[in-house]
Amino acid sequence: MPALVDSIALVELGDALWRVTRPDGDVLGYVESFPTAAGTRYRAKRMLASQRRFVPIGEFWVMNDAVDCFR
Repeated sequence: MPALVDSIALVELGDALWRVTRPDGDVLGYVESFPTAAGTRYRAKRMLASQRRFVPIGEFWVMNDAVDCFR
C-alpha cells in the first residue's frame, strides 16, 4: 500500500528505492537512498516523460526533504 504524503504517494520498490506519484498514478520521479561515510543520503530524481529520462533534483540527509522536491 502506498504511503501518502500530502498529495503525493510513495510506493516502495525495494530497500532503497521509492516511486513518487500523484494519487491518480502519474509518476513524478523517484527517491533512492544510498550509504555514505557520514550516513544515509536520499537522492531525488524527477521524471521527464517527454524526454524519457530522469533529472537529478538534489541529495538530502532526510527522506522528507527529498520528497518535498516533488510538491
